[in-house]
Amino acid sequence: MSRPTKDHPAPADAEVPRQRAGSSQPPLRPARTETGGSVLVASTFPPKVAGASFDIADLRILPRTPRLATRLLPRWVAFFRTSKRARGIASDVAALLLAVLDVWLVIPEDAPSYSTWLSAVAVAAMVMRRHVPFLAVLVTVPGFMTGWSQLAAMIALGSLAKKHRLLSPKMVVGMVLVFLCGYVRWPLSDFVALSWQEHLLNVIWAVIIAGMPVAIGLLMSARHELSARIRELATSRERERRLLAETVRAAERAELAREMHDVVSHQVTLIAMQAGALQVSVDGSAAEAARTIRELSTRTLEELRNLVGVLRSGDCVEDTQPGLDELDDLVRNFRDDALPVALDVHARPGDLPRSVSHAVYRTVQEALTNVRKHAAGARASVSVQAGRDTLVVEVHNGRAKARKPSLPSGGHGLVGLRERAGLLGGTFSAGPTSEGGFRVSATYPLAG
Repeated sequence: MSRPTKDHPAPADAEVPRQRAGSSQPPLRPARTETGGSVLVASTFPPKVAGASFDIADLRILPRTPRLATRLLPRWVAFFRTSKRARGIASDVAALLLAVLDVWLVIPEDAPSYSTWLSAVAVAAMVMRRHVPFLAVLVTVPGFMTGWSQLAAMIALGSLAKKHRLLSPKMVVGMVLVFLCGYVRWPLSDFVALSWQEHLLNVIWAVIIAGMPVAIGLLMSARHELSARIRELATSRERERRLLAETVRAAERAELAREMHDVVSHQVTLIAMQAGALQVSVDGSAAEAARTIRELSTRTLEELRNLVGVLRSGDCVEDTQPGLDELDDLVRNFRDDALPVALDVHARPGDLPRSVSHAVYRTVQEALTNVRKHAAGARASVSVQAGRDTLVVEVHNGRAKARKPSLPSGGHGLVGLRERAGLLGGTFSAGPTSEGGFRVSATYPLAG
């Protein structure tokens, strides 16, 4: 609708349309000061702290609220911060309210019915601006041209700029339509009667009306793209860190494998060879002891070679390590007249996770080794009980009946068992009993 000027005074009974850009009359409401895109760009990067090094992990695309402040926010605010769908719906409601206020505050009482309806249709188009922004722009054009839905058209054009390039066909058409709506005055007879100064002023305002939403939309699109790129860089850097850590671990495993092969494996091989030579040269109980030493050394050497192979290849250790199915052989190797061991197993190896089965084996192995070292002549019992969700392994021994020369000990056996149980989500306990013996107990979860 055209606005009366001093060159074309309006009659007394003429309608009073909304204030248009380029009109000589003062606006009905004060213009809002625009801060431009510098605020958005400035919030993209954190302030530089003197003496602090720059890290990509410290880069923030959006200013983040401190944790304490986030905890104090109401639940509905926290919900909007985390839900993309809720933020989209909230933006639609806000755009709809702004468009309604833009029309309602300036529409005259005697406005033509067709302009009122077209403005209402333009306002309703705000609900589809995120999904079909080009169609929303087309729907708002009639209401902007003949009515008062200027803000609705600008919002729709800004939404279009967020999804399309600046010189794409849809963007060009949308900008031209909004520019024409901002430049042309309705009815056309009043537009033709304007002076050249008013035409020039209308062109300037039309450029601002069409250019401002496009600039804001493109800036928001660039901001989102920059945010995605920074997230990709952070992901790439984290992946590089993992690869570097894996490379370092592989080098450490290779070095450990070399040391184990060159030192431990060599020494165990010599023990096995000496035990074999002793078995041939002696008779009776000494030959039997030499045979036991040779068998244990050979078995240890096999496990050591498997472990060295795992360290070099980086494969899963659990696939090559003993488990519950080899517990009978382990107890048989420890059982003799000096160490009677009772075994009670109520669990099937096939029903247990391989990690739990291997942990049971190592727990029993370490506990029986400690019994032989520190409680010579004591009776020992091994109990493995599987429940619905957990498996309990317990090794108990009585009071020592003889004293043997102490063997070297690093003191890390029970600590390692506790760590193993913790890694599997279980519990571990060990300590002396009231009868003077010692008890080792571990519980492992079977779920997963």
